[in-house]
Amino acid sequence: MSMLIEARGLHTHYGQSHILRGVDFTVGPAQTIGLMGRNGMGKTTLLKSLIGLVKPSGGTVQVKGRDMTGASPYAVARQGIAYVPEGRGIFGNLSVKENLVMAARAGTKGQRDWTYERVLDTFPRLAERLNHGGQQLSGGEQQMLTIGRALMTNPDLLILDEATEGLAPLIAREIWRICGLIRESGISSVIVDKNWKHVTQITDRNVILVKGEVVFEGATSELLAKPELLAQYLGV
Repeated sequence: MSMLIEARGLHTHYGQSHILRGVDFTVGPAQTIGLMGRNGMGKTTLLKSLIGLVKPSGGTVQVKGRDMTGASPYAVARQGIAYVPEGRGIFGNLSVKENLVMAARAGTKGQRDWTYERVLDTFPRLAERLNHGGQQLSGGEQQMLTIGRALMTNPDLLILDEATEGLAPLIAREIWRICGLIRESGISSVIVDKNWKHVTQITDRNVILVKGEVVFEGATSELLAKPELLAQYLGV
């Protein structure tokens, strides 16, 4: 099976701080991966190292079999990788409609499964706020918008960093529903979120990072069968 992303022996530094320490990380087609760990363990650094926002100091990153180690983020995005960052990153001075339309394009195989209309059907709250500026939306609506914008690129892989961070429970449930729909549509995804119970309801595999090293990698069923790991590494 050809991997969408295959990172081997990844090391990343911020100045003198050694954040990632020899991380291996893979994502295959139609896989949903949970990336777990307490705050400050290297999860966001790993994601940024994969997509070119941070340049690794060692190791390799392959995207669809092509060496993309340290490549520019736009080059990685062109390979069908979409990123929903922590903090959302929408354009506050653009309307909801403009945020969505500006991202619209066919996928790497020419697919246009996620159209403007489909995104609005999936996120009815956005359909009610098309002319609102991004800065006028609630946190939950902004998260819906940034996920919708990512889907408008018709990606092969969607990366969500802190999927439900700071959201009200009702809105968080809506985001988890959308994550399930994304999985059903065949798009691979990597999900970072503190709520491991929700993450493991939709993931195939999970990776736990502790101080920049992988301490667990395996099927969701394997992780759930080891509650001592959840207690030790996720503070359950």
